[in-house]
Amino acid sequence: MIPILNAVGVHFAVFGNHEFDFGVDVLEDYIQQMKFPWFLSNVYDRFTSKPLGHGSVKKVVKWNNMKIGLMGLVEEDWLDTLPTINKSNLNYIDYVKAANKISAELKAEGAGLIIAMTHMKWINDIRLAQNTRGIDLVLGGHDHDYGIKKVNGTWIVKSGSDFRNFSKINIRTFRASLQYTFQRIDILRNLEEDSFIKSVVDDYTQNLQPLLEEVLCPIDTELDGRVSTVRRSESNLGNLITNAMLEATHADVALLNSGTLRSNHIHPAGDFTMHDLLTILPIVDPLLVVRITGGQLLEALENGVYRYPALDGRFPQVAGMEFGFDPNSEPGHRIIRDSVKIQGQYLKKNKVYQLAIKEYLANGKDGYVMFQNCPRMYDTETAQTLSTVVINHFESIKIVHGIKKCISGHRMSLITKSKSASLTAFETRTDKSTSVVAVPGIEGRICHISKEMKEHLQQLRMARKEGLNAFPPLSKDCENSDSD
Repeated sequence: MIPILNAVGVHFAVFGNHEFDFGVDVLEDYIQQMKFPWFLSNVYDRFTSKPLGHGSVKKVVKWNNMKIGLMGLVEEDWLDTLPTINKSNLNYIDYVKAANKISAELKAEGAGLIIAMTHMKWINDIRLAQNTRGIDLVLGGHDHDYGIKKVNGTWIVKSGSDFRNFSKINIRTFRASLQYTFQRIDILRNLEEDSFIKSVVDDYTQNLQPLLEEVLCPIDTELDGRVSTVRRSESNLGNLITNAMLEATHADVALLNSGTLRSNHIHPAGDFTMHDLLTILPIVDPLLVVRITGGQLLEALENGVYRYPALDGRFPQVAGMEFGFDPNSEPGHRIIRDSVKIQGQYLKKNKVYQLAIKEYLANGKDGYVMFQNCPRMYDTETAQTLSTVVINHFESIKIVHGIKKCISGHRMSLITKSKSASLTAFETRTDKSTSVVAVPGIEGRICHISKEMKEHLQQLRMARKEGLNAFPPLSKDCENSDSD
């Protein structure tokens, strides 16, 4: 990415959370190779007392006879998403407080236009615009969708993600005021390719292409990896990945934060390739198993739906369990306890379960602080990465179905016919004539609970206490969240 970013002509940037995926040392080394500065104005490293990653706090530049002031701001939740940094080693300043202070300083230095580059959700960019004086334009990231809003006289522009879109903004001065025009530009196939960037991409893909084209498994239906699906509801892609986690670890439950699933598109039926997998899981994530009580698991589920319906990456995809939540209840009180089942049995708050999660969540990221002190079954050094687990899952399926021969005789043990409910679905729905393997569907693992359903569950709870079985199971009555 470094030669591409340099060639594109980036002038300034603000740190996002994924810039730190490989640690501060690696990031700072990469920054030295870039031809533009990175900003971070409200997070400081306690070891150095300087902005994290040695980002710039502020800068005034002259552009077409106008002085432009710049800053870079992040929300507090951003700290919870840093995979390689302990939050306790950082000093965070509220972005509104930092922005007001820096804006005044930039004005004093003669800035006629002040731009805040941010890595925050819409709600926080709006709060920034509502509560600061002096910021003229907010260029926001973090959210993946394109959007433009004017709030309290300040324009907020979010230009999408993954180089799918960008914005052309013209700013003119007229009678001591600033006038803006905005143009959305979508990156489509009909745009002329840049010869230098194409050569860089070709150099990388030439060696990678055979690996990327490897077919991991033929599948019978499309997989929905859209952000709007996986961050709000159960998805068949989430079910597939969490099934693999469960089978690889033999845990009771698997929980995956949906922000892990990065492709943001629908993968068509047919050959599921290594390219598909790396598009979905581009980040190296060790998979761990922790011991957790039922009470802690309830806390985790509350955290998972806390920000619903916002497209927040903490929303859970699960295997080995089902649960319902009321999106109209207050955050922190949305999970319907009587709806939570582990391996078909109602959750017990004091029972200890084995939970398969990423190291990222085990470290308390994305708000899952209840996992931080949970005993780990094995350490990170011996853990498989999530992408490797999924590859092995597909290999096991192909061997079981005879799509691939096991030459060594050591058949992979990730899946056993007697244990796996997901494999039962694979077996009964496999089209042997074409060797296409079925993937899990929407199974009612995550449900929206209506007022009527809450009453039904209360009746069911009373019936269980009295030793009755007069009510049908939740999965037959609940409204599946995927219909929203």
